[in-house]
Amino acid sequence: MSDGTINGAIIPEFAPHQKEALEKMHDGCILWGGVGSGKSRVALGFYVMTEQHEDIYIITTAKKRDSLDWEEEAARFGIGKTRESTMAGELTVDSWNNIHKYVDVKDCFFILDEQRLVGSGKWVKSFLKIAKRNRWIMLSATPGDTWMDYIPVFVANGFYKNRTEFKREHVIYKPFTKYPQVDRYVGVQKLTRLRSEIVVHMKYATEAVRRPRTIWVDHDKELLKKVTKDRWHVYEERPLTGMAELFYVMRKVVNSHPSRLEKLTELLSQHDRMVVFYNFDYELEILRTLKNHYTFKEWNGHKHELIPDTEKWIYAVQYTAGAEGWNCTSTNTMAFWSLTYSYKTWEQAHGRTDRMNTPFSELLYYNFRSRSAIDMAIYRALSAKKNFNEMAYYHGNSG
Repeated sequence: MSDGTINGAIIPEFAPHQKEALEKMHDGCILWGGVGSGKSRVALGFYVMTEQHEDIYIITTAKKRDSLDWEEEAARFGIGKTRESTMAGELTVDSWNNIHKYVDVKDCFFILDEQRLVGSGKWVKSFLKIAKRNRWIMLSATPGDTWMDYIPVFVANGFYKNRTEFKREHVIYKPFTKYPQVDRYVGVQKLTRLRSEIVVHMKYATEAVRRPRTIWVDHDKELLKKVTKDRWHVYEERPLTGMAELFYVMRKVVNSHPSRLEKLTELLSQHDRMVVFYNFDYELEILRTLKNHYTFKEWNGHKHELIPDTEKWIYAVQYTAGAEGWNCTSTNTMAFWSLTYSYKTWEQAHGRTDRMNTPFSELLYYNFRSRSAIDMAIYRALSAKKNFNEMAYYHGNSG
């Protein structure tokens, strides 16, 4: 496979692991590659190399749509948003929330970025309609955790007529439960074979080495005991109203302890540029106290500021708002002020600095953790590549 032009379209240079993936790709596949492995470039390369004058639609996250990253990458292939500006089909980039707008499109090519097709909701129904009339591929850094996650893609590839047929053939449910719970799967050998037919694993051995380091911090044990044992809202001096409030207050006690700011300040004396991920607004207010000493910028639900271009800076990023859709190669240092419940978000956050074009040989990740039961439980889930479940934790510790 040589670089240059195909069908008059420009083909940028591909890394060896990208070329290997391109040779294995086909319509209806899932391109599985880690954050920063270059899935976007490979997906556009596959389109250009196989396109038959179809227009191209990219369904992605709202963050990636708004950042225009896809348009920038597409321009390298000579793909534009108007007939006059493209050497292939016309480009449309939109978010998953708007996928229903394209159910009547036919004879085009779809790239579905970051697989969000779990369950049987509106997005899945729209996808299945699109898949019947168009060529398509998916991109994912974290493909399905369970066999149920693969149902939409299996159906779209014609392996099963519908969700019901899949469950009838492969799913055994637990008896005597209030709501359906999967007990086990049968016919797993067939499922494994079908998955291997559609998943193209783009293995990428990054040159930069990840160096995760735990930063142990303190927490107020007596204050936390009032929350967990007495069910008392220690900030508003009243009883807690429910499980959601219990977890919020419990985490606030843990995440706002002064030792976290002390440890972060120590790290900032060693590193001039740092990305800091956090969860809650009260954490942001603590981080903002560092403004007097550093250039301080934010990415969250309130502000969308760019990464600073100064010698010393802090970039405070809220997990939900900024775990994807932007990249940073001007520092190799991240701190995680608090832990997120979502493994996918956790991995995506790490990937903001773990890029193919990073100039650093080491990537430093400082994980702030107390020895409180809640922090330990969340970290165990993330270490096992799972999401933390409040309900399961609550019932497991309510006795």
